[in-house]
Amino acid sequence: MARVADVHFHPQATAEFDAAIDWYFERSPQAAEDFVYEVDRAIARIAENPSRWTEYLYGARKYLLQHFPYVIVYLVQGDQLQIVAVAHGRRRPGYWRERVKGR
Repeated sequence: MARVADVHFHPQATAEFDAAIDWYFERSPQAAEDFVYEVDRAIARIAENPSRWTEYLYGARKYLLQHFPYVIVYLVQGDQLQIVAVAHGRRRPGYWRERVKGR
């Protein structure tokens, strides 16, 4: 699979990302900054080679963050990368499945 051209966040994935940033920021502005950096880096790596990471549930793929307990769940549609969830690792798998139905 080739590099994707456009990256889009599902609105609920954006809300999850923002909530995680807020949570980390309350504890440490540096941790929040590190979290944002790692998510940005993850998305860039996914965009470079989206088929590299593990197939997950409901046709989506996942990328595990290295330093934070989060998973980036995504779909690839042509040259579009859809970030479906920025999911905490302790949440139940597939809670975001309604986001991929009807794609």
